Amino acid sequence: MIGLSHYLVLSGVLFSIAVAGIFLNRKNVIVLLMCIELMLLAVNTNFIAFSAFLHDLSGQVFVFFILTVAAAEAAIGLAILVVLFRNRASINVEDMGDMKG
Repeated sequence: MIGLSHYLVLSGVLFSIAVAGIFLNRKNVIVLLMCIELMLLAVNTNFIAFSAFLHDLSGQVFVFFILTVAAAEAAIGLAILVVLFRNRASINVEDMGDMKG
């Protein structure tokens, strides 16, 4: 049977992969956004696991709010990337430094 510790290990592995992805790849903005989404997925897995373990629905309700924020973040982030690509013809993080003013 799958217990709470299995979900926590899975969540820890997902979060570690996301952190490693952010630190290892600092050039591509799309990969950075995907790593942030993976971090949110790891946190959501923790909330769901603890909610099921404690028989409390508040963790599952909180996951819906996180998913809403993640969807909005993804939409706004991709819109910014489209504008950046149209203006700079690149989506590298280093090119965003030129936008400082």
